[in-house]
Amino acid sequence: MMISATQIRSGTLLIYNRELHRAHEVIHKTPGNLRGFVQVKMRNLRNGAMIEHRFGSTDRVEKASLDEREMEYLYSDAAGHHFMDSESYDQVTLSDEVIGEQMAYLLPNTSIRVDLFDGNPVGIELPNTVTLKVVETQPGMKGATASASYKPARLETGLSVMVPQFIEVGTRIKVDTRDNTYLERA
Repeated sequence: MMISATQIRSGTLLIYNRELHRAHEVIHKTPGNLRGFVQVKMRNLRNGAMIEHRFGSTDRVEKASLDEREMEYLYSDAAGHHFMDSESYDQVTLSDEVIGEQMAYLLPNTSIRVDLFDGNPVGIELPNTVTLKVVETQPGMKGATASASYKPARLETGLSVMVPQFIEVGTRIKVDTRDNTYLERA
């Protein structure tokens, strides 16, 4: 499917130079006396290389059409991260390059959507929020109000987020996966 370069967003999968790329950073510029352009920083999903390309605002690019499958995260080992298809029970292994920093939000038995391109997994889509347990944080300051100050907390997956003073070790909290922020107690 062809789309205008101005429709590219962070996370969009594109076919560029006959290879699959995921857009990471997209900047749309319209200088006063020149034609507008879209500066896209994207990662080649085959070899992991990060490249930048400037598309004219009227250029058309090919958006990759993906199949989505509901899968359950099972475990990770030296071979990679193992997922099971919820319908066929087939197992697939995804590498660190495919999952990246999103692994910090996954616990075993978590259901997520896996993006497939030509039958091969190319990425995952996390839910907007996940519930994780706090395993390490400082004791709250006495008399601190909920909105006054935040403190760092390490969660069971190793992820660190800033939480209000009243959060203690063992508390389950909801975290927004889009911007890595504390939302509420679960």
